[in-house]
Amino acid sequence: MNYDLIVIGSGPGGYVAAVKGAQMGMKTAVVERENLGGICLNWGCIPTKALLKSAQAFNYVQHAEAYGVKAEGAEADLSAIVARSRGVASTMSKGVQFLLKKNNVDVIMGIGKVLPNHQVQVTDSEGGVAIYEAPHIVIATGARSRVMPSMPQDGKRIIGYREAMTLPFKPKSMVVCGSGAIGSEFAFFYQSIGVQVTLVEFMPQILPNEDEDTAAQISRSFRKMGMKIMVASSVEKVEQEGDVCHVTIKDTKKNADVVVDCDVVLSAVGVVTNLEGIGLEEVGITTERGKIIVDDYYQTNVPGYYAIGDVVKGPALAHVASAEAVCCVEKINGGNPAKVNYANIPGCTYVTPEVASVGLTEKKALEAGKEILVGKFFFKASGKATAAGNTDGFVKMIIDKNTDEILGAHLCGDNVTEMIAGIVSARQNGLTAKQVAESIHPHPTMSEAIMEAIEAAYGKAIHG
Repeated sequence: MNYDLIVIGSGPGGYVAAVKGAQMGMKTAVVERENLGGICLNWGCIPTKALLKSAQAFNYVQHAEAYGVKAEGAEADLSAIVARSRGVASTMSKGVQFLLKKNNVDVIMGIGKVLPNHQVQVTDSEGGVAIYEAPHIVIATGARSRVMPSMPQDGKRIIGYREAMTLPFKPKSMVVCGSGAIGSEFAFFYQSIGVQVTLVEFMPQILPNEDEDTAAQISRSFRKMGMKIMVASSVEKVEQEGDVCHVTIKDTKKNADVVVDCDVVLSAVGVVTNLEGIGLEEVGITTERGKIIVDDYYQTNVPGYYAIGDVVKGPALAHVASAEAVCCVEKINGGNPAKVNYANIPGCTYVTPEVASVGLTEKKALEAGKEILVGKFFFKASGKATAAGNTDGFVKMIIDKNTDEILGAHLCGDNVTEMIAGIVSARQNGLTAKQVAESIHPHPTMSEAIMEAIEAAYGKAIHG
């Protein structure tokens, strides 16, 4: 069959590209080998948030007396928590199916492979092969858990993020290797439901891409829960003896090895792109360090072939893939879309307290030679946070001393992942820090901390 647009992969990049193409009048098909919605909806962003919501509910019940509520005998039922998470994922995947059907996008189930002459080969589950043609082909095949030689995953005792979402039993102890968003979220979840977690990070701080103050706050919060944290450390090997994993961890500061015994080891040391076997070599599409090389509008070196999402350079985030999809398809249709602004990408980590940030950290701003003002407002001084009983965290604003530009924002606290978009919008549209602070913020809210932090940077804070 002939199409105007074929998209390989139906994650947050792929299905958005397909729907956008169909909305612009293109005859569109999307090829998917597993579940509509890709990793994000089925094994990533969405089901992990369901797990974390259950952990939050359990934490509230455990501390119900602080709110004047008596509750006894609460237990975290991992099987029920997992079942709810899978139900949420299933609902969202069906939602994508509905969107594609509503927009008349053909769904082709099978493994897609690009061929020369603008063709796509699809092999179905029974081995049947079909060939489709389109002048425009978008590769959005995403990524998978990176497997480290020191931690060969067996899916039972040494696992990746997929298995971590559906563990059939609640372990007594767990070592989580890697403290990025994935590792930190799982570490928080399992510690919350009563698992003794040891979080291991190679870099000098957990959440290594975040501001140092944010990392320090989350470290304190994690340790308060009883979690053990080892930074500047690496897992050297894992030896299994029956149901026990002996994990050798190298402490680079002390130049010494420590052995930690646990029931389960979770490897969360990043992802690797799905580029194998999809026809790149046959078509002549160039790659570099495991990423497809594209131009500003996501066309590869071969005209008519495009790539978006985790398979290209840039943050491996769902909202980035979706933005790239829209930009790519609008350009294909002759539009002049704004390029994706990679300097203004928000990042969120859904632990408690939540983490959200955009722009430069304080350290990176100084390394860039900027003269900066730094303003912080702690939620301990927030009426809304105090009423909610969750006062951990702060808002930290990094401002250019000479231009009043918002160089970076680092939020740590309840619901801050819902607040960061306002700062992203302000930066995208050139609003200065003072203009943001002069905008009236509602009271009592968590968001007024943004105004307070900016005023603190200029020495004008009233409540801080």
